[in-house]
Formats: sequence, C-alpha cells, structure tokens
Amino acid sequence: MKVALSTGPRGFFRALQGADAVATVVREFVASGGSDAPQVLLRKLFEKLGATYIKLGQFIASSPSLFPDEYVLEFQKCLDKTEPVPFSVVRATLEQELKRPWSDVFESIDPQPLASASVAQVHAAVLKGSRKDVVIKVLKPGVEDTLSTDMNFIYLMSRYLEFIQPDLQRLSLTGILSDIRTSMSEEVDFTKEAAHLQQFSAFLDVRGLRAIATCPYVYKQFSSKRALVMERLQGVPLVDYSAIRSITTKDPEAVLISALNTWFASVMSCETFHADVHAGNLLVLADGRVGFIDFGVVGRISPVTWRAVEALIASLTLGDYETMARALATIGACDADVDYPAFTRDLETFFVELDNMNTNLVISRDRVGGSGFAASLEVDQTQLNRLFLDLVRIGETHGIRFPREFGLFLKQLLYFDRYTRILAPSLQVFNDDRINVKDLSRQYGR
Repeated sequence: MKVALSTGPRGFFRALQGADAVATVVREFVASGGSDAPQVLLRKLFEKLGATYIKLGQFIASSPSLFPDEYVLEFQKCLDKTEPVPFSVVRATLEQELKRPWSDVFESIDPQPLASASVAQVHAAVLKGSRKDVVIKVLKPGVEDTLSTDMNFIYLMSRYLEFIQPDLQRLSLTGILSDIRTSMSEEVDFTKEAAHLQQFSAFLDVRGLRAIATCPYVYKQFSSKRALVMERLQGVPLVDYSAIRSITTKDPEAVLISALNTWFASVMSCETFHADVHAGNLLVLADGRVGFIDFGVVGRISPVTWRAVEALIASLTLGDYETMARALATIGACDADVDYPAFTRDLETFFVELDNMNTNLVISRDRVGGSGFAASLEVDQTQLNRLFLDLVRIGETHGIRFPREFGLFLKQLLYFDRYTRILAPSLQVFNDDRINVKDLSRQYGR
C-alpha cells in the first residue's frame, strides 16, 4: 500500500481495483475446489487486472529465457479479449482525434466491433467519397493512464524487492521492467504501428515484392496517437488450405513461398520484421498475394546475429548439427566451456523429433458449395510453444542464453514450419532454390 500511495491518487485507486481482482480470483479458486496451479491463478489475475498485466503476461509467454516453462506455457493462453466499450465512446475518441465530426471523413462505421482487446477496439468503416473499405483501430479510454500507473507501481515494487533481497539484483528486474515499459508505451502509441506499416510498405516497393505481398495502406491524414485508419484487406488465413483454393487460382505452395521470401527479406532489409506471423495475421487475397497485417509486435536482428542465423540455416540444409551448435552459441550469450559434442547430439535429437511430428487433420463443412465436407490442417499452438521452449531449454542446458529478439525470430520460423506442413508437406524450405534465404546479407548489403 505504501508503494501504491507513492504513485499518487491514481495509484491508490488502482490498488483498490487490484485488491478487488485478487478477491475475485480467490473466490473463483475456492468455488472450483482449489485445483488451479499457481501459474493458472496468476494468469487469471492478470486477465482481470486488464491491459498492462495482459501485455505483461504476453511478455512472459515470449520470454522463455527469463521465466519457468510452466509460466511461459500458461501465459500463452492469456486472453487479450475484453468487453467492447460502447460505440458512443469510440466515436467520441475518434472525433477528438480527427478534430471534426466522424461523418466528415466516413460514410459509415459499423457500430459492432470486429475485435475488442485490452488496449484497443477495431471497427469496419467506409470512407466518404472514395467509398473504400477501411478499419479503424481506436485506443480505449483510460488505457494510457492505467498503463503509466501500473508500470510505475511494478517498477517501484521491483526496486523495493531488490532493496530487501539484494540477490534479486542479478536478475536485473528493474532493467527488464524498463524494457517492458518502453515496449508497452509504443503499443499504445499508434503512430509507432503506422510507422512500422509504412516501413514495410516501402520495403515491398524498393525490393519489388509488391506483386506477391502487401500490407494495409495507412491513411495518415486520419490517423494519430490514439486512432489508426487503415485499408481493409479481404482474405483468408494462410493456414486454411481449402479456403485458399476457394479464393484464388494461385497454388497454395506458391503462396507460401511468396510469404517466406517476403518475410526472410524483411528480416534483413526492412528496419523491423513482423514478429507475430500467426495465421490470423497472414491473409491470402483473391489475387494470390499475401497480406501482412497487425504490426503491433515487431523485431530487429543485428547484422552480427544474422550472419550466425545464415550459418544456422546452412547447417539445417545439410543436417550439420555441429555447425548449428556453434552458430547458436554465437547468437546467444554463452559460457566459454560449451560442450559442443553434447550440444550437437541434443540438437540432432530435437530436429529428428521435429521432423517426425504430425499436424492435426481437421474436418469441416465445405464453405464453398455449402454441401459436403472439406479437409484442412491446423497448427497445434500448444505443440508449437512446447517446441520453442524445448529448443531454448536445450541451449540453456549447455550454458547458452538466447536474446529475446532471436527468440521472436525463432518462433516465427516455427510458425512457418507448421504452415509448410499444411500447404506444401514436401517442400524443403532451406534447400529449395525458389526460397531465397541463402546469403541474404550479401544481397542486401548487411
């Protein structure tokens, strides 16, 4: 309570909200017979505490080098879906940002949101005059104040814990939380996401990739820190084989190759790369192009790390696990006395098991003709997360700790591995001349 008071009146009010959330979780725990594990209780509490803690939970889920496996896996389930705020509130925020009535800019706005998350709400709309379909992403009211109050409280608490327990200083809690605060501050500033989209768009044009991939056009004149107006891309998820067949004449394997070539090139030659390529963020359009959407999470790979990644890719192609072990040691912070023969054996075992895994077959009603059934394949998210953790833990067993940015990169590779099994099971991603992943640093001058 003393720490809460030090953050001012908002901190005190937020502490009361926190106490209510804790009481609710405890009541639910007792009512369920007390069967939930500690990590489940913490995840439920974070969801009830709202935006800041949901984002903190997502950070835990993407940072296996910092947190125990059971917490990383549990926080993969952290739901960023909340009750929508009334459209009147969204309209008021939008008009405040536009500095004019919404009807001066839009012909119509659907009052029912397409999505409602902890930070923002998304609505479909039609622009006035051009009648172009767009989506509007609007920051929910009070999010910025809540974020600032919560992060100040968490930061002060971490300093207090380090003071009373000096051993915690070796974990660099305050440094980690400072990075999280910076990351979260960017997520509630939509000018940052707009900049990422525009950088990716410029990259597509400069590299001549617009014929195979695209991203939403940002209407900068209608966008601001708290509102983002973008072109609405109409397509189907990259993971849905049957839907891809129904929407475009382009072969699903060719679509996947387009996505891979675009993403790999962006890692090297765009200022940031898309670091959340789950199926909902990669759309296949009617013309066969791949639409990359939602640039709220991005990553950066340094030239030094990329050269090690190239060695990693080459070793994957050849099945050369010793070179792979040395490349991974270069990427991560490691002890001087890494046992490379043992590390090599563990990596070989991991990739043999990865190769032998099957993707789940799902039978669904055919959406094209309305009769009969269609077979498609789905990505097992839990399985993917476990694979990601297993590889990180193999590194840690041998004294290697990977940076978070490489973790983001690695997880995207695992997403693409799943998509390959769905759309082109016989495709050898790192040994196919149609996929341009070899010597990218030479091509792009890094």
